[in-house]
Amino acid sequence: MSHTAELIAVGTEILLGNIANTDAQMLSEGLSALGINVFYHTVVGDNPQRLLEALAIARKRADIIITTGGLGPTYDDLTKQTICQAFGRALELHPDILEGIRAFFEERLGRTMPPQNEQQAMLPVGCTIFDNPVGTAPGCAFEEGGVHVLMLPGPPHECRYMFENRAVPYLKKLSDGAIVSHELKIFGMGESQVESLLRERMIAMENPTLAPYAKMNECLLRATAKAETAEAAEAMLAPVIEQLRELLGDVVYGMDVPNIETVVLRDLLAKGLTLSTAESCTGGLIAKRLTDLPGASKAFLGGVVSYSNELKRAALQVPGELLDQKGPVSQEVALAMVKGCRALTGSDLAVAVTGVAGPDKDERGNEVGTIYIALASPQGALCRPLPHTGRKERNVLRHRAANFALDMVRRWLEGLL
Repeated sequence: MSHTAELIAVGTEILLGNIANTDAQMLSEGLSALGINVFYHTVVGDNPQRLLEALAIARKRADIIITTGGLGPTYDDLTKQTICQAFGRALELHPDILEGIRAFFEERLGRTMPPQNEQQAMLPVGCTIFDNPVGTAPGCAFEEGGVHVLMLPGPPHECRYMFENRAVPYLKKLSDGAIVSHELKIFGMGESQVESLLRERMIAMENPTLAPYAKMNECLLRATAKAETAEAAEAMLAPVIEQLRELLGDVVYGMDVPNIETVVLRDLLAKGLTLSTAESCTGGLIAKRLTDLPGASKAFLGGVVSYSNELKRAALQVPGELLDQKGPVSQEVALAMVKGCRALTGSDLAVAVTGVAGPDKDERGNEVGTIYIALASPQGALCRPLPHTGRKERNVLRHRAANFALDMVRRWLEGLL
């Protein structure tokens, strides 16, 4: 049976624009991977009447309703009460849940639980309880009149934990088969290019299915199959994945990996090599992304954020006359930076970035988006310009330059350069 879902976010702060509804993005991605169609997103303020109206609409057009927010202890946290009113369910106190909340305050927060938090242990009669080890608000699920209602907390880290560890197992039981997805991560080919290359294939496919998704400066291609068992679904996906890898080639940097820096670190560790960075316009973003990963210290030695010419000269030994003649945004300076970085740190590999991230041209007239990326290895150094796309947003350019630099390292490590 194919299921349809509607997401209802409860919170006036979302409507006012004070916070972004990141829960909806996370849930939509997760539900899509389960083969559940999300047709509607709704946001409602902390108002019981308007939530009742939203629920009345949702139950007519979806057989799964997932709410986020409104499970806290304050006077305006009324999601449970309102949902129970809409579906004719009573609330009851769960002593074991109450003790868990009390213990969370005492053991994790080092203080006594306030009396108002007791309402968080009030849950619908007969529901499936989703305990919350990372917060105080438990979630829950129940089925009424053919509609499954799931209530999740609003704070993103709590919502993600509860969805992945409590809601997903619940939702999987609703399926009459197994749904398996694999994600190919792509850098160097945009969503429209991927769609154009695979369009006829995607239209013809029914099971497995393919769907491309645009991410910041990269693309994700999800292949999904449904079968009686997970093993059968995997068998259906295997030839599809193999064909996709052949068609797309080396722009595929990994399957079921979170990001390109994870692949770079994995390859560095596998080969027993070290890396260092010299960054100008990216301002340490490459180093930051690498050091966000556990175990990065085994392969990443460090980096220099040489934003000024003075530091390029002093730390990276970039000749002053080269800076004067060619300017800091040039292929020659990028090569000098990367060689200096490798000599300074003693790393096996080094990558350097220099460019104009905007919002204006530099003093030599280089356009926004003019960026050079260099790589140094025991075999020598090479430099490539960042291809222009017409985008001039500073954050987009910096992120794209970091991706490009990491991809250069990946390609060298995998023998693709």
